[in-house]
Amino acid sequence: MKKILGIALLLALSMVGVGCGAGLNSSTSASSQSSAVFVTGEDAPLASVVGFDVTINSITLTGNNGSPQVLSTPTTVDFARLLGLRSPLGFNTVPADTYTSATFSLSTPVISYVDMSTSPPTLSTINATFSPTTGSTTQTTVTVNFPTAMVVGSNGLAGLRMEFDIRQSVAVDGNGQVTGVVNPVIYANAVHASDPNGQVTDLTGGLVSVNTGGNSFVIQGPYGHQLTVDVSNSTQFNSGWNIHDLAAPAIVGVQGSFQGDGSLMASNVEVITTSQTFISGRVLAVNPTSGPVQQITLWVGETGADLVSDVDTIQTINVSLVDPKQYEICFFDNLLTQGLFNDSTVIVGQRIFIGGSYSSNVFTPQMISLRFQGVYGTLTQGSVNIVNGNVGSFQLQNNALIGYSLGGAPLTVGTGNGTLFINTTGLSGLQSSGSIPVVAGGLLFVNPLTSTPVMAAALVVDPPETQ
Repeated sequence: MKKILGIALLLALSMVGVGCGAGLNSSTSASSQSSAVFVTGEDAPLASVVGFDVTINSITLTGNNGSPQVLSTPTTVDFARLLGLRSPLGFNTVPADTYTSATFSLSTPVISYVDMSTSPPTLSTINATFSPTTGSTTQTTVTVNFPTAMVVGSNGLAGLRMEFDIRQSVAVDGNGQVTGVVNPVIYANAVHASDPNGQVTDLTGGLVSVNTGGNSFVIQGPYGHQLTVDVSNSTQFNSGWNIHDLAAPAIVGVQGSFQGDGSLMASNVEVITTSQTFISGRVLAVNPTSGPVQQITLWVGETGADLVSDVDTIQTINVSLVDPKQYEICFFDNLLTQGLFNDSTVIVGQRIFIGGSYSSNVFTPQMISLRFQGVYGTLTQGSVNIVNGNVGSFQLQNNALIGYSLGGAPLTVGTGNGTLFINTTGLSGLQSSGSIPVVAGGLLFVNPLTSTPVMAAALVVDPPETQ
């Protein structure tokens, strides 16, 4: 166990930070009295819920002198996918002002949850309704007061981070079953582009064009947006790639920070695959359960355009013909890669990306990549082990897919001095916190001694219970 944790900690230390068309529907031009605001989204999960789609019709700020919108185009977001991850939702310019709250207009919630007691696992989808106490059952608004006012200066850049708390929003009955009623609980706060909570950690899209002279490229990102991505001498590319080698078709992953014109300055760029299309989601079952995997059953959260009808479904993919050398780890490529993730270390709970080709209505997988993900749970009291500084580990009790994969046992989370701790002062802060809710974000590997998951964490968050 110590050997595997040592490898996991090496990876945690070497992983990138969570920082893991120009703007997003930028509809107004900046003036001397205006400033840009970007919006990112993430979530806090509920056991068994793998999909939680909500349409955000608008986001309106409340300021001392007016109420501008930072999002005005209806955007459907799957918040269940964004645990421990941060995706760009919008970008706009607003008047310079001090803003104290945001109002979110929401509609058409859809909940997808998995029954792991069946073989293979089965998916149920509910066209949910909002609680009658919120007003209309099909559309509602939620106003969130910021813990600290958002000060937007002239010709500057401000950010709004929102978190949709699925745990508190989705109603369950006495047996823990989803009822289909949603009472939205949202947290929101002002951030800066350089803040750990302001950086984009989850952006994947198709390469549209490359401007090598301008050190930038454009990708077709989530929610129908095209985004310009700038690179610099500090940008880290994977596997020897650089901007001069980029060419469509390619699926690209980006981590970085917003800039004033709505573009992203990339800290990390990953050419995931040059395949034509892909599916991505959470592993629900593998066959066989040990040795080289032949079939992977996963809940599909994202796809290329050819496979969009597979989104929010469970699919079993024959991966027996995928070359073992085509197993990869996101934003990470060295001699440890094949030993940490290969055709014998795919496990229930992992978030993976499968790239391939699509012809005559048949998807042929060609590569598999292990992706960053978040795990929510309760810190096991007395489990924090400090080796030196933030090098160590702790255990997290999860009641969803990871807990299922562990047979109810807690997940061991390895950390390093490169792990970012938010709302807590590192491992020492966790050690004195007792049994608290925690989100760990990183890569999920297999402990070969027990064939169970172990996480190398890039991020550990003590989530707030109240706004």
